[in-house]
Amino acid sequence: MRLVSIMVAATLLSAPALAQQIQRSSNPQGVQIQGNTTIQAENQNTSALAVGQGNDSRNISGAIKGGTQIQGNTEIRAKQVNSTAVTVGKDNKASNEAGVIGGK
Repeated sequence: MRLVSIMVAATLLSAPALAQQIQRSSNPQGVQIQGNTTIQAENQNTSALAVGQGNDSRNISGAIKGGTQIQGNTEIRAKQVNSTAVTVGKDNKASNEAGVIGGK
């Protein structure tokens, strides 16, 4: 009986170590990458301005956005120089994106 108890305890303690590891993301449409990823990004003299309600203005360089699945090696080299994104008015969006994969 004592041997059975020890065997059950050992099985319960070793089960998490044998479980397969799962990639998880805090974003439901998260990014899943299998392979090596290298991102080299540079922004110079960038400006972003949003005026009004619910507007977006972005300068994005070298990004992997949500809802993306990449298999294999990926290399992103992105450079923005003197880029400007301006939004004025209701529900407008402006964006300068260099080296961006996936998402909105």
